[in-house]
Amino acid sequence: MADVAGTGRLTPRASAGVSGGTAAGTAGSGPDARATTGVAVTLAGMLLIATTYGMARFGVGLFAPMLAAERPELAGVLGWAAAAQFASYSVAAASAARVVDRRPGVGLVLAGVTATAGCVGVALAQDPVVLVLAVVVGGLGGGFASPALVPVVDAVVAPEAAATAQSVVNAGTAVGVVGAGIVSFAATTITPAWTTMAAACALTALAAWYPVRRRSDLATAHGAGDGGPAVRGSADPDAADHDPARTSAEPAPGAWRAVAVPGAAAVVAGAGSALVWTFGPLILTEPGSVPAERVGWLWTALGAGGLVGAATGTLVRRTGRRAAWCTCTVALALAAGGVALSVATGAPWAAYAGMAVFGAAYMGLSAVLILWARQAWPSAAGAGTSVLFIALATGQALGSTGFGAAREALGPVTSAVVAAALCVAAGLAALAGRRPGRSASPQPSGRSDSRTASATARDDATTSPTPSSSAR
Repeated sequence: MADVAGTGRLTPRASAGVSGGTAAGTAGSGPDARATTGVAVTLAGMLLIATTYGMARFGVGLFAPMLAAERPELAGVLGWAAAAQFASYSVAAASAARVVDRRPGVGLVLAGVTATAGCVGVALAQDPVVLVLAVVVGGLGGGFASPALVPVVDAVVAPEAAATAQSVVNAGTAVGVVGAGIVSFAATTITPAWTTMAAACALTALAAWYPVRRRSDLATAHGAGDGGPAVRGSADPDAADHDPARTSAEPAPGAWRAVAVPGAAAVVAGAGSALVWTFGPLILTEPGSVPAERVGWLWTALGAGGLVGAATGTLVRRTGRRAAWCTCTVALALAAGGVALSVATGAPWAAYAGMAVFGAAYMGLSAVLILWARQAWPSAAGAGTSVLFIALATGQALGSTGFGAAREALGPVTSAVVAAALCVAAGLAALAGRRPGRSASPQPSGRSDSRTASATARDDATTSPTPSSSAR
């Protein structure tokens, strides 16, 4: 038996060979070899997320003050560029959803190529159109990386450690933001800074792809290992039926209901988070709350806080997905409040504290989406991740556009208050469809039917594994 997405839901593994990730191409490898490979791939995946997200995607916001000062002709399109990048990310994630569960290695290669090309484009951009195009290309990288890494990590990591490994990989965004902050200190101009980040994107993509380039089990391990089917049209929108005949990477009919609630909540959360990602440095440096030359410390604080996101798997196991999501959205609202307080009072400590809390909350929130996708569509986790991350990016595109258009009219404090309200609303949205009258009851010992397990385990409370399920 295995814990699905770290939520306490138990599903049978198809066979020891599949659950152990010892399909063709890995035969003969023992537990120690598998553990070593799992650690290596998890770390490489974290670094790929660090560069494709923390640098190529969110680096535009980090370097916005430097771009505006060094290349004034680009200042007017920074908000539009960010919105276009979120849109391109959604396009890549939608495309990846049709590919990565079958050929995740292709997704890793595409992530490296597009992120590298985008960073080179930003390094060379002197014209607004060129900047927007470069940012659009760079935004594709993250859209390919996340869905591809989900099945890869699930295939090479032991089932009981999969949720934690996914959270560690997801925390790579925080590592990348810290790295981008360090680059901003070391490189005094745009060209060397973005050239350095382009090289990092290429190297990390190679590091993630190389260890798994010859594995033949990546496309099938997740679907077979998690019991095959995605969620079907049952009374419980979080229930998963076990149908051994269905091992396709396509979601089952009716499975869209399982991602409707987290998808809607992700759109609202994305809109609320867009203010900090796109305009955070400008909001805090323009009134002098934080000196422009210290903007890198803002993102270092955000990234350092984001490392807490690696513990999201544990949080989900202990509290359930919905409670973990609400915790993250409330923390995002508090972070926006810190930004507002810093602008209103001129207190730099509030800015740094707010950014640190934002980093922890956002990394945790996105990790919850990954775990939610793995539970909702167990046979198509990469596609499920794409759907929810597209929803998040759609909200960010809308938020970037809206805040960019209304920033001068609203002012920074009011904008931050609106962002906080959106984050709270995102938490409330995740509670839609919850059944408060249901109670969790442990699965009877010896039962391995996933229909029984899903019917007795609440999605917002954990159950204790039975002896038969915990002995592996």
